[in-house]
Amino acid sequence: MNAAPGREEILEYHRGGKVGLRLTRPLADRRALCTAYTPGVAVPVREIARDPAAARRYTAKSNLVAVVSDGTAILGLGDLGPFASIPVMEGKAVLFKAFGDVDAWPAPLDRCRRDGAATGPTDPRRVIDAVCALAPMYGGINLEDIAAPACFEIEDRLDALLDIPVFHDDQWGTAVITLAGMLNYCRLCGRDMADLRIVINGAGAAGIRIADTLKCAGARRIVLCDSKGVVRSARSDLHDRKRAHAVDGPATTVGEALRGAHVFIGVSVADCVRPEEVAAMADYPAVFAMANPDPEIRPEAVAAALGARPYVMATGRSDFPNQVNNVLGFPFLFRGALDAGASTINMPMKLAAAEALAATARLPVPEDIRALYPDENLEFGNAYLIPKPFDRRLFVDVSFAVASAAAASGAAAAMDLPAYRAALDRRNDARVGLR
Repeated sequence: MNAAPGREEILEYHRGGKVGLRLTRPLADRRALCTAYTPGVAVPVREIARDPAAARRYTAKSNLVAVVSDGTAILGLGDLGPFASIPVMEGKAVLFKAFGDVDAWPAPLDRCRRDGAATGPTDPRRVIDAVCALAPMYGGINLEDIAAPACFEIEDRLDALLDIPVFHDDQWGTAVITLAGMLNYCRLCGRDMADLRIVINGAGAAGIRIADTLKCAGARRIVLCDSKGVVRSARSDLHDRKRAHAVDGPATTVGEALRGAHVFIGVSVADCVRPEEVAAMADYPAVFAMANPDPEIRPEAVAAALGARPYVMATGRSDFPNQVNNVLGFPFLFRGALDAGASTINMPMKLAAAEALAATARLPVPEDIRALYPDENLEFGNAYLIPKPFDRRLFVDVSFAVASAAAASGAAAAMDLPAYRAALDRRNDARVGLR
């Protein structure tokens, strides 16, 4: 395993930024100049003025995503503002291109706090107005690192106002990948989703959307917890998104809720679960401890607590098996949505992405992927139920599943699906983004 890069190496990697302009047409002579700009550019201008939908054909719009943030919830670092968000937004653009062949551009937003303050809670109206103003150039909007609960209103309103996909990755990305892992966990342990007792610790954007997604996939018994314990109906401090998942019952703490539970899903803080609480879970449990950089309970502590019992362990880290990494989701969700001309990324498209991810993990792993992970056993099972992001099959399989679901659900027009899959195969063969 390669050693983690040091501070100076990281800063040198980011020096000068990670994204730039790539020309898609040559500009080498006078004729090309007249075609690219004046007078030739007037021709597509008039076409688009006559039919605004023509912008998808005659501009970069059809493959361009804005990565939007106000910097109020950057990674696990908190509210550091729009300027500090730029390295993350650039990084997101890099991942969009490398994995999904989607052109993306950072769009950090300043002055989007309440009352125009420099710091403090997000003013949803300001973010919504700003995104609507810049949307004409883009085929999709990826919202990033916007704090809850404002992020819920922002995504919902923008999805209703715009005719292009709007996707808050902090809400849905982790949810899609978690569902993929859960689908394969159900296969391994022989249980139905509806029969699982699931405890989710962390009731922010990710935790709430994980609960929403699992319920859409058939889960019926979910206990959501926040920093004050179980989200119970009797509590008076719940906003509407939490109240939708409130429960009645005797458990008031995470530890109490875990007694006899099949699944723990953590999107919270490090070291908040004790080994004895994991030991009290049901037979063949699953522990998705996804706090970064340090999980809610470390894998070695889970192994010691469960001994010889079979179990599944997943984290958000790349140095342990079963990494729940959003890069498995958003590049392909947008690839399929953009190619289909979808107006939204709806729940059927998210569920289709999760099912395709789960199916890929059940396939034999190509040798080039095995070579990247020589210390892992990449055979479908407890230590491999989520595919690796460098698996190039995801570009075709997940994107195709998303586009198919878009057409089937009415989010996009009908497509020639066999022709689209063949086009994805050709594009995948021609890609050089991953290495």
